[in-house]
Formats: sequence, C-alpha cells, structure tokens
Amino acid sequence: MTLTRSSQTVTVKYVIRAKFEIGGVVEKPDVIGAVFGQTEGLFGSELDLRELQKSGRIGRIEIELESKQDRTTGSITIPTSLDRVSTAIIAASLESINRVGPCESKVALEKVEDIRDARRRTIIDRAKQILHEWTIKSLPSTEEIFREVAKTLKVPKVEKYGPEKLSAGPRVDDAKELIIVEGRADVINLLKCGIGNVIALEGAKIPQTIIKLSKEREATAFLDGDRGGDLILKELLQVASLKYVARAPKGKEVEELSSRDVLTLLQQRVPIETIKPRKARGRRRIIVPKQIVETSKDLRGTLEAVLFNGKMEQVKRLPVSELAEKLQKIDGVDTVVFDGVITKRLVDIADEKKVKHLIAARVSNAVKQPLNIKLLTFTDLES
Repeated sequence: MTLTRSSQTVTVKYVIRAKFEIGGVVEKPDVIGAVFGQTEGLFGSELDLRELQKSGRIGRIEIELESKQDRTTGSITIPTSLDRVSTAIIAASLESINRVGPCESKVALEKVEDIRDARRRTIIDRAKQILHEWTIKSLPSTEEIFREVAKTLKVPKVEKYGPEKLSAGPRVDDAKELIIVEGRADVINLLKCGIGNVIALEGAKIPQTIIKLSKEREATAFLDGDRGGDLILKELLQVASLKYVARAPKGKEVEELSSRDVLTLLQQRVPIETIKPRKARGRRRIIVPKQIVETSKDLRGTLEAVLFNGKMEQVKRLPVSELAEKLQKIDGVDTVVFDGVITKRLVDIADEKKVKHLIAARVSNAVKQPLNIKLLTFTDLES
C-alpha cells in the first residue's frame, strides 16, 4: 500500500487504528489538534508526528467522527512506514490523549494492521503453487526439500578476522557500519539476530584491527552493562573512532539479551558526543534556585511539567502532553521545568510568552540556542 503526500510517497507498512469517545461536541480539526499537540515532546523530534509527516514517514491522519446527545465518538487512522518499535510507541502515545479542546476524552487502540500480511499470503499461496509444480517436474524427495529450505535458517558461523584472529561475523568487510562487542559469545548472539557486521574485542586491550576499522567505518560500541563495559568504553574513547554507543541494561551482558532487546538497544544507541566527558577548562558553572533543582529531581519519570513565575512561585503543574497548548494561554511564566524533550515548537511558544528558562530531560538536536531563553537539561543541573 502506497500513499502520496505532496511530493513525497509514503510506502505504508503498518496502519494504526484507534477509537475515541469525547464528552462533548467537537469537530475533526479539534481531534487532529489534540493528536499533534498532546503527543508532541514525549519522545523527541525523532517520533514527533509533525516531523514524521514532513519527512514522509507517516501518511495523512484520517479522523472519522459522529456526535450524538452531547457526545462524540469516532476513529483515528495513521498509516506509517516506521519500524515496529516506533509504530508501537506512536500507537501507545495516542492512548495518552485525555482532552480534545475543552472536553474530556478517552482514546483506545483498536489494532495495528500489518499491510504486508496480504502480500505475504499472496506470496505464500504462489510459493505453494510453484513448489507443487516444481515437485511434479523434478520429483525431489521430501527430505531433499526440507534440507534445502532449512539452509536459510542456519546461523552463519563465527569467522576469524585480522592478524589478531578476532571473532567476527561474515559482513565485516562489506558493511559500511561496524558493531564492536566484547567477546565471541556476543558475536554469536548478534549473528542469531541476523547482524553480520559485528566484531569482538576479546580482551581489555583494544586490538589494532579494531582501531583501524573504527576509523574507516561508522562504528558502534555495544557493551555489557557492568563495570567491565565501563572500562572498555573508556579505553575505546581514547584510541578508537566511535560514532555511537549502545549498552546492555545494568547488570546484564550482551550475550544473554533476547533478539528483541538487541535490536531495540541498537536502535536506541546514542551519539558519542553525548557521553564524552566535557573538558574542565572553560566549563561554566550553572547556578539555579534550589526549588528548581528539587523540582527537576521530583519530575523524573513522571512526564509532567511545572511552571514558575518570576518569584519562583509554582504557577501550575500539568502533563507534558498538554504543555505546548496550555503555555500559550498562561501569562507571567518565567521558568518551565518538565520531564520531556525541548522541541523547536516549544522554544517558539516560550519565546512568544517571554519565558526565560526551559529546563528538561533533553534538548532536541534540531533546536538551536535562542537569544532570549536559557535552555538547560537535568544533567546540567547535576553538574
């Protein structure tokens, strides 16, 4: 299924379908506004619906509704070309919408359709026909057929790479990206996940082969979530050229992760710039009121925001999903502290409302430092 949006073509893989009930009479633009407004900033610009629609990763959002007896019911349909994890996150975020305009609302996910299922069924039916005709013509034995098909399920063998004979997958030479792990067992686990561009350090000392490869490829270090992983990362930062880092959860090793965990953690890898130690020289000391520091600690993991006036008195506390919408309607706000991501739209609204400080868990890479607003993260306050 392919949708055309302006000059972009969206090849749809999944369709998110949700139902909603609203305690009042609203129109389609109200629902569309709530979908965009209350999901903005929850997971950064990478999963911002407006940005995804501009880049053609999601198609036109369709709203069907009907109003009866001062209640409105209907459905939301979002076609997407994203991966399964991102699609699931967007689907779940729809259920966080609790207001449409002035009315209370409830959104429930109905299903996520895999558009490719119909194609798979057609292909399978055709494959059966081909196999039947092939069997009649060549008459191979059943054992030969199973043996031939089973070859595709075999996990590639671990190879030896470079003068140090490092454990590696078969695609180290022909892949543009390289994944660096700690040991042979990690290589085996990634091969089971279908990842062949992987190579192991096999020791605390970084081999020259990996130092050389890291300078030629886009290298990601995928390390255990323990003290050993910390030490190896420190060594890699000194001698190799890494672009990304992914870590197993605290106390776990890469070799014991499930395929789903491996793929999710690699997808959530972070740029090396975000973890490199900042130089002490020239580092400015950030001084903020005590209540701001305490509020930032209190908000972690809540997905909520707190608004302060110029006297550092709390004006309002609200969900992050409502922040952009409500901030436009509130005057006299000096500082906003919230458990979310500072986006360009939020900066524009804050600038218009003369807000002086935005403090959040993270700042989107798409945001440039404005002239009239100070942008800080929770990490800045800790430092």
